[in-house]
Amino acid sequence: MDSNSVSPMPELAPIAEFDKSPPSPPNEEVPMDDLPPPPATISGSDTKKMKLQRSRSYESDDHERGACEWCEYALIITLATILLIGVSALTIFWIFYYREGYGWADDQPEKQFNLHPTLMVAGFITFSGFSVLLYRICRCFRRIYVKLLHAIFHALAFPCIVIGFLAVLDFHNKKGITNFYSLHSWIGLVAMGLFGIQYAVGFFSFLLLLICNKGTAGFRASLVPVHAAFGILTFVLGVAACLTGLTEKALFTFGNIWHEIWKQELSTTQYWQMPHEAIIINAIGMSVVAVAVVVLYTVRGTGGYRVRKIAAQHPS
Repeated sequence: MDSNSVSPMPELAPIAEFDKSPPSPPNEEVPMDDLPPPPATISGSDTKKMKLQRSRSYESDDHERGACEWCEYALIITLATILLIGVSALTIFWIFYYREGYGWADDQPEKQFNLHPTLMVAGFITFSGFSVLLYRICRCFRRIYVKLLHAIFHALAFPCIVIGFLAVLDFHNKKGITNFYSLHSWIGLVAMGLFGIQYAVGFFSFLLLLICNKGTAGFRASLVPVHAAFGILTFVLGVAACLTGLTEKALFTFGNIWHEIWKQELSTTQYWQMPHEAIIINAIGMSVVAVAVVVLYTVRGTGGYRVRKIAAQHPS
């Protein structure tokens, strides 16, 4: 073959037709760690459990409690219950044993006055104290039941306070005593006014507004801390009114006796030589102080703020 001759070109493969479809992505596997998490799916049973947990009760931290916390909780609740019932029982004993019982007659105004301390202690201390403690005692109850019990205890306290106030007002008018002149009466008026406002606002917002639950949830949630704070303030004012009233009663009852003792210059007379009734009145006063300490400690010191916070988050 001549060296200048050109060798023929090899036969080329036929050219494929132009493919208009987009190129396929490279077959590369993406690591599982880089993938976003799949959307969470909630089954019907889980939804029922969530609704049940929300509507069940003021969620407690029972799973976080140890033996010491449970002992403290049981001790405080038991002590508060004994004191709340005991202070009313001691007041009734004082009236029957030293003050000749109760009555409502024109010829027995003193017996009519005896209704005042008994009913005021029952209304402002016993029933109001239990209504405050319900949010700690009834932790396993549904919130609506706790609210109903709270309203029932306030409904029991309301007539006690009203009748006790009318009893002392009528007693003063019969005896010709000026009304509303002492510190005790001023504190009592403020406490009664706050109690009435609290009861009206609570009944309207937390019971009547439940008819429109979803539409008023935000309003009721914002009202919870205000209602709780003024409830504690009303209870403290009731305690102050009871203490000043007991002091005033002791001065009016035993003032003449003490005056005669000092007038006769019996400087060696000891406190235990005073009438036993004075010791009973002091015991009632100290019981009221103990009730206030235990109730306030139970509400604030053992998680009452958390209960109000949960109630604010879930007002229904």
